[in-house]
Amino acid sequence: METEEVLTQSEKWANQAIELVMEYGPKVVAAILIWIIGSFIFSRITKLVDKVMARREYDLSVREFLSSLLYWGFKVLLIVIILGTLGIETTSLAAVLASVGLAVGLALQGSLANFAGGVLLLIFKPFKVGDFIEAQGLSGTVKEIGIVNTILNTFGNQQAIIPNGKLSNDNIVNYSAEPTRREKITAGISYDSDIKKAKDVLMEIVNDNDKILKDPAPQVMVEALADSSVNLSLRYWATNEDFWDCRWYVMEEMKKRFDAAGIEIPYPHQVEIQKQA
Repeated sequence: METEEVLTQSEKWANQAIELVMEYGPKVVAAILIWIIGSFIFSRITKLVDKVMARREYDLSVREFLSSLLYWGFKVLLIVIILGTLGIETTSLAAVLASVGLAVGLALQGSLANFAGGVLLLIFKPFKVGDFIEAQGLSGTVKEIGIVNTILNTFGNQQAIIPNGKLSNDNIVNYSAEPTRREKITAGISYDSDIKKAKDVLMEIVNDNDKILKDPAPQVMVEALADSSVNLSLRYWATNEDFWDCRWYVMEEMKKRFDAAGIEIPYPHQVEIQKQA
């Protein structure tokens, strides 16, 4: 009797094992196949994306970050798919992951905004290291583009650190984007001065400087008839390297040659009136 009971119990265990194998065997095999095939496909996609980013000359730090983010995103997706294949409820797991992500996002809202801004700057490249830009009320040469902050060297050789979140969402003026720049200098002369003579003097100034480009040609025109002066607008082009030298030259020569030509530059006068008792 005991032997029959042992055989009966063994048969039950064998039947249960066979049932488990029949029930979960195909699921386990399918999960293994999904892992192998999914890993291969996602690996190829990651490598392809990395090649595209390298071809477009994305910054190395951005390439590494996006590749890592894509890799782990695919891994998490594979795990969720495999758990669902095995019959495990994944809805609650997804809800927990979403809640954790939301909590972390709210806690690091400012840092994540700067981080995302840095990624956008490095991808779209509105400026590069060495460019002279103006942004957030500051101007200077770009020293470093970090993933969180951008560092400028100002005209006075101070370091200005600008958060990338603000930098990527505001206006940026890149003075180095084009090889040449146009300058506009306003010269005020008195109403008694000869306009044509003043315009000729300004044209002589720019024509005498070889660093000022002759194509496009410089221009001088009457810009405004102001309260106490006739404002002439001098416009010329120069390369970025020569821009400031040309500006300083024009400003100094304008005063010297106006004085030599007898052209008055108006300035505020104070009149004192005395009355005798």
